[in-house]
Amino acid sequence: MPDVPQEHEAAGGGTREPTVTPLRVVIGVCLVIPFVAMLWVGSYARVDPTFIGIPFFYWYQLLWVLITTALTMVAYKLWQHDQRSRAAARAAREGGAAR
Repeated sequence: MPDVPQEHEAAGGGTREPTVTPLRVVIGVCLVIPFVAMLWVGSYARVDPTFIGIPFFYWYQLLWVLITTALTMVAYKLWQHDQRSRAAARAAREGGAAR
């Protein structure tokens, strides 16, 4: 099996950062968790426990609306951080200032 280089050469002759980074994996996990939770219907397809008279089936899904909002916000903030750090690294490589 041939060795895969960590950095690929860009069209301009320089190097570019890897596309898949640990930060981007965390972003993907934050976005996938709500889908898995809602598609696994067997985990919440029941009436008990009720919360203020609301069956579990309903309040569990409503709780995931809030959790999904929080996870999406975290993913967005991490994405912004990733983009800023990549722009700074690109500017440092090119010798200019970051935008």
